[in-house]
Amino acid sequence: MVSPILLIPILASFFVTLFIIPFWIRKAKQIGLVWKDMNKLSHEKVAGSGGIIAVFGFIIGVLFYIAYSVFILDINDSRLIEILALLNVILISAGVGLIDDLFGWQHGGLSRRSRLILVFLAAIPLMAINAGKSTVSLPFLGVVNLGIFYPLIIIPIGIIGATYTFNFLAGYNGLEAGQGIILLSAVGLVAFFTGNSWLFIIALTMAAALLAFLFYNFHPAKVFPGDSLTYTVGGLIAIISILGNFEKVAVFFFIPYMIETILKLRGRLLKQSFGKPLEDGFLDLRYSKLYGLEHISIFLQKKFNIKPTEKKVVYSIWIFQIIIILFVFVIFKEGIFR
Repeated sequence: MVSPILLIPILASFFVTLFIIPFWIRKAKQIGLVWKDMNKLSHEKVAGSGGIIAVFGFIIGVLFYIAYSVFILDINDSRLIEILALLNVILISAGVGLIDDLFGWQHGGLSRRSRLILVFLAAIPLMAINAGKSTVSLPFLGVVNLGIFYPLIIIPIGIIGATYTFNFLAGYNGLEAGQGIILLSAVGLVAFFTGNSWLFIIALTMAAALLAFLFYNFHPAKVFPGDSLTYTVGGLIAIISILGNFEKVAVFFFIPYMIETILKLRGRLLKQSFGKPLEDGFLDLRYSKLYGLEHISIFLQKKFNIKPTEKKVVYSIWIFQIIIILFVFVIFKEGIFR
């Protein structure tokens, strides 16, 4: 049973983000940290990298949870070590994302090699504490104990993979924040039903920050998240799955991102997911081929004589993600609902 007092870290995360974002928007515009809204013909630019405020709100919420665990529950065990390692990964990931933002995505940002190395470094805190369980179930092989290879190989691969792929499905007002809310709610529920209620609180704390951020990020956006948010949310989903020992479930949750990655590789990671804005406010395909789920959404809407808009693209991807999650809950119900 989860204590009602645990609403405090969730509410703290929500309100800290909600109240600070307007300040960030004003300051970002003053210093020129603004980006063009690529799915609109308007030349008005939008404040960038606002996702760092959602990360800040999340960290404040988690610190409230740590205080509750220490001073009220008198917990002083490995859970605190895991939470502090989690915060270290989040801070490093957010820092890498913010640097990438400041270098400018339109100018290439950090090189792929630099991002790979830096995100690998972000995984070190979890590797250092040997997070998760090294026993995994593999097709045809059954349960296998990976031993030292789990923290040294599987953990960084999981964090790098989730961080990178979550960053691919982006570029539409509210898309990344909404996806984060949906996925974190899903992994939070898995954590709760598998006996990891503390991870449930951690997941909802970030989901609350994203909900507050979405008020300013949904169409028409007043602020963009930037890589500081996408790197962090992707990494957090991986961390929760590793600490909760349900990596297999999380991999299936990420099916939309796997599809997005395949489509991005088709364009050699050079083609953008944006649509082509039209004078009447609708969207058309930017390229002759499809290089993302966003493009598939625009294509299908046109196919069924629906005029594509940015909102409809975002809604369709959210619906697709929810359908995938529901299927996963059905497939793994015996392992989840213990």
